Amino acid sequence: MSPRRARRREPSRPVAFPQGTDRVEEWPDGEWKVRMLTGATSGKSYRCPGCDQEISAGQPHLVCWPNWAGGDEERRHWHRACWRKRLDRGPGRSRY
Repeated sequence: MSPRRARRREPSRPVAFPQGTDRVEEWPDGEWKVRMLTGATSGKSYRCPGCDQEISAGQPHLVCWPNWAGGDEERRHWHRACWRKRLDRGPGRSRY
């Protein structure tokens, strides 16, 4: 087997954290629990609060909520890119 084919079998990028598990992220707006979903377990669509676009059923995305007592009631489904860029928008800025 050629070395070129062997390289293709290696993962193209490392996994940030195991899918389906929660982790706590610290951001300027506080601590957040973040769960990465593959989309395989999702049978319905959601609306991303960052871009106001639909996250289709089966599409990988994040579920995020504040890390405080009762914060799980604030859970929202986000596109990965929208979650990372949410603080860049700032209050009152349009997504367009």
